[in-house]
Amino acid sequence: MRRYRTAIIEPASVIGEGIASMLSASGEVEILFCCRSVAEAKAYIRSHDEVELLFVAASLAPQLNGMPLFDNVPMIAIQSTLVESEVLRRFAAVVTTFSTTEELLRTLHETLDRAAEPGYNESHELSERERDVLVLVARGYTNKEIASELNISPHTVISHRKNIVHKTGIRSVAGLTVYAVLNKLITNEQL
Repeated sequence: MRRYRTAIIEPASVIGEGIASMLSASGEVEILFCCRSVAEAKAYIRSHDEVELLFVAASLAPQLNGMPLFDNVPMIAIQSTLVESEVLRRFAAVVTTFSTTEELLRTLHETLDRAAEPGYNESHELSERERDVLVLVARGYTNKEIASELNISPHTVISHRKNIVHKTGIRSVAGLTVYAVLNKLITNEQL
C-alpha cells in the first residue's frame, strides 16, 4: 500500500497530534514530522524534501507568505479558530477539528489528485449563490427546501453543494455549519 508522506504544522499539540494519530492509524499516511511553528517546519522541510503534503493551522497562513520553500507543497488548512476567508484561499483545502478520519483522508486524496493535475489553480472562493446555499445547509434545510427558498431546481442545489464541498474540502453538514459560523456567513442565533 502506498503511504503518503505528510507533515503537520499546528501550534495546539492536542490538535496536531490528534490529526497525526488519526492519519497514521489509517496505514495510508506516514507522518514525517509534527511541529508547532513555521520556523520549526522550515528546518524540517529543508531536510525532508520528500514531504508530499502539509496540514497547517489556518492561523499560521500569514507566516507562510514570502516563503518559496512552502510553495511547491500542497497545503490543507486546519481551521480551529475564526479565520478570514481570504486567508483560507492560500490553501488547497480546509479541514476542521470536527473532521473525521475518513474526511481527513478524503481531503488528502482529493488535494493530492488535484495537485497532480497540470495547471490546477482554481479559486476556492465561494460564489454568492454558493454562500446562500451554504447558509441554508447550516440552518438545516433539505435540498428541496433550499431549492424552494432560492427559486432554483434541486439539481442546481446539488451542483452548488458539490462545488461548496470541492472548494472548502468539508463534506459534513456539521463541518459546513462550523465553516459558515467561523466565516461570519451566519450567526449562532440564525441556526
